[in-house]
Amino acid sequence: MSLSKKVKVGLDETRILILGSQILLGFQFQGAFRPTFERLPFHDRVVWVAALALITLTIALLITPSIQHRMVEGGRDTKRLLGVIGRYAGLALAPFALAFGADLFLAAEPVLGLGPGAVVGLVACGLALLFWYGLEALKARTIGDKERNMTRQEPEHEHTTLETKIEQMLTETRVVLPGAQALLGFQLVITFSEAFEKLAFPAKVVHLAALGFLVLTVVWLMAPAAFHRIVYAGEDTPEFHALGSRFLLASSATLALGISADLGVVVAKVVASDTAGIVAAVASLALLVGLWHVYPALLQRRHGVTD
Repeated sequence: MSLSKKVKVGLDETRILILGSQILLGFQFQGAFRPTFERLPFHDRVVWVAALALITLTIALLITPSIQHRMVEGGRDTKRLLGVIGRYAGLALAPFALAFGADLFLAAEPVLGLGPGAVVGLVACGLALLFWYGLEALKARTIGDKERNMTRQEPEHEHTTLETKIEQMLTETRVVLPGAQALLGFQLVITFSEAFEKLAFPAKVVHLAALGFLVLTVVWLMAPAAFHRIVYAGEDTPEFHALGSRFLLASSATLALGISADLGVVVAKVVASDTAGIVAAVASLALLVGLWHVYPALLQRRHGVTD
């Protein structure tokens, strides 16, 4: 399998992971505005905030390779990028499994009680870790040496055709778009809830600002398809590749702002502390901007981008 094909498959596998994680993020945001949420005990609220933090970290890790592909590699397929895709996908599965278990605990506890609910959450988390890490580690001890050696012997980079660059740029757009659309839908529904009406006016304004950022994210991500059809008649050109890359990077900025703003609103509501909400929003924004913009910019200065 060529290096470009391996990169494409890696991006497709990332799409599988991020679809589930972004839907789960929408659930975390919307659930905090359900009527029964007000009756949750404090320890459940702490678990809720922890799950929200974990799923935010998962999304941050999964989107990072696409940003590095645009900023650091300029759309080229390189051995370094292939390693980044695998490494960040592997890292993202751990917080995903923990958030999965936490949410199953929150769902099971009202029905089964604290102890059995904790068992359900731990079993769910354990099964996820087993099938995402444990079985693979056991299998890797006996099979796959040949394939892993072939990957290690890959050239550092190979010529990436314009067609492949554009195909992968559109794939990376599809990594982000469905989750952004789902998150926008969840956040629009919140505005019609009674819990939203009870929020202080500043919190409502921040939520509306977050909605605006999510709308911009969806607009940026859908723009390349419109340009490709209307301006370039479906033809692949270097100008379209550069334009699509800029839209993808712009969408990552507005997505980071939208997620962080709403995360602050939700955390402040869940723990009844504006200070905690501000800290959560700032920490989230620092994480997302750091992984999606600051770190890739530093790598770009170190590695440079060549055609």
